[in-house]
Amino acid sequence: MAASSGPEIERLIALLAKLPGMGPRSARRATLALLKRREQLLTPLAQALADAAERVKTCSTCGALDTRDPCAVCADPERDAGMICVVEEVGALWAMERGGSFRGRYHVMGGLLSALDGVGPDALRVGSLIARAEAPEVTEVILALPATVDGQTTAHYLAERLAPCGVTITMIARGVPVGGELDWLDDGTIAQALRARRPA
Repeated sequence: MAASSGPEIERLIALLAKLPGMGPRSARRATLALLKRREQLLTPLAQALADAAERVKTCSTCGALDTRDPCAVCADPERDAGMICVVEEVGALWAMERGGSFRGRYHVMGGLLSALDGVGPDALRVGSLIARAEAPEVTEVILALPATVDGQTTAHYLAERLAPCGVTITMIARGVPVGGELDWLDDGTIAQALRARRPA
């Protein structure tokens, strides 16, 4: 860092560099943009961050982030209470909502099982998922976890734990994406698509 920049600028760069997808160079560029446009960017961003820190909370039902508890999805009477879609983190929930095709409820695990990282079942929201699945209105639990080793390990563990609940346990389909070209796909994706084929 140049000697002409003060500790406030260095602290802002250091904090921004901790964000996902931001390294030191990107953090410097973002800091410069914020400081050049204080009235349009920096001041409103500081206020938005303060508001979020004060008002955003974790939903006690599903684990999503919202300004109310229960969150908007859990409180929506139009949602199908019989379907619970299990996701790794809140970002996956937001992605599902962007698609607009799922009208059930969610359960955010808060991570994945990982022996290498020392993440066991006690570190995740497994108990609350089992309790929700035992409710009489719940008929299906959809496991929408990543197609990674940790994601699949978590899915298999949850399927075993959910089996006694008497609900249908499904996993989201994997394979050829909409608009995808076969020659651009990896071997694993093509193999999965073939295993998951259905009648035309």
